[in-house]
Amino acid sequence: MTEPMNRRHFLGAALASGVALGVSAADKESPSDHLIVGVMGTGGRGTGLATAFARMPNVTVAYVCDVDKKRAASAAAAVEKAVGKAPAPVQDFHRILDDKKVDILVVATCNHWHAPGAIAGCNAGKHVYVEKPCSHNPQEGEWMVAAARKNKRQVQMGNQRRSSPKIIEAIEQVRAGAIGHVYLAQSWYTSQRGSIGHGKSAPLPDGLDYDMWQGPAPRRPFKSNYLHYNWHWFWHWGNGELGNNGIHMIDLCRWGLGVDYPIRVTSTGGRYRFDDDQETPDTHVVSFDFEGRKAITWDCVSCDQKPGRKTPEIVFHGDQGQLVIQGSGYTLYDADGKEVKKAAAPSPDELHIGNLLDAVRNGKALNSEIEEGHKSTLLCHLGNIAHRTGRALKCDAKNGHILGDGDAAKLWVREYEKGWEPKV
Repeated sequence: MTEPMNRRHFLGAALASGVALGVSAADKESPSDHLIVGVMGTGGRGTGLATAFARMPNVTVAYVCDVDKKRAASAAAAVEKAVGKAPAPVQDFHRILDDKKVDILVVATCNHWHAPGAIAGCNAGKHVYVEKPCSHNPQEGEWMVAAARKNKRQVQMGNQRRSSPKIIEAIEQVRAGAIGHVYLAQSWYTSQRGSIGHGKSAPLPDGLDYDMWQGPAPRRPFKSNYLHYNWHWFWHWGNGELGNNGIHMIDLCRWGLGVDYPIRVTSTGGRYRFDDDQETPDTHVVSFDFEGRKAITWDCVSCDQKPGRKTPEIVFHGDQGQLVIQGSGYTLYDADGKEVKKAAAPSPDELHIGNLLDAVRNGKALNSEIEEGHKSTLLCHLGNIAHRTGRALKCDAKNGHILGDGDAAKLWVREYEKGWEPKV
């Protein structure tokens, strides 16, 4: 059993826990540069990040944390296999916060824990790598930026293509006029996800701390189709496919167009493919209009592949050509659709992690500093709010806030379980 949760812990107190890290002086090649990391959430993405951080020079992953004991143990074994040294598997992430030797908290949990975990990490003096989307709702994104500023912490969102040299090159070409005046960025995502069925009341899986898993979210009884992935499709914990995969494409669209906050957001779609418990749309088309006559669109069909469409993909449209981004590479076309240049690249996880480590060690600028991460995540939230209200949203171009729609504005923030509220 884990120790009971209390408000003091959640507000980010950084008390010495006395937990041994197993890091000796000999392990530290350069004491001033050696960084200690704790990973919160060890699903596929979390375990991948744990092993990637562990492989970086002069870095020790000291903890892997998961509310499911089996997953934490599996992640620890994966890190040990990768680097020959196992981190401590723990079930309560406050073990990481309380250890003053830990420099960086990696938040790779379910979405409803992203911002609360990152805020608590900043309050405890940790730098943070937080997975996308960086928040569960718009207010949390603003709180995260405030927490990073208040605590003077480096906070990077895990939209790793921001660190891909070929993607950086592609965005530079778009913004330098390689395809002329750019006015539209189209993006889409397709998949073949199956039905999640209808959940039933069920006993908790052995080794799962469901109370800690729910964390800041108001309590709901456990059902058989929530874990460990289908929470994505319930508004209570997730943000649907728009927040799950759309964030990657929309972030690059926003970056390439050089825009921040929209002035209008529209949405159409629904849960069309299956009759089950999923609340978020499987068919979703969202449009964002910006000042300067620029727009972003995102088109998703998550339960049926679209013939002829590679996924995910982004197309920037200019008056002198197009630039297509797929994966971590790109293709440039002229106004007649003739291929001018093509560049491919591998996934840049290590580069994105390395960028954070450089920022922590020597103040190098982050490629996806949390304010930039918030701006892109906010677009996803606004698209979902437009879907949930069934209305187009008018937004303030200065901060993205919803204008003239009280019902939609209520979705700017969520209710929290008493005692688990994020505090900056």
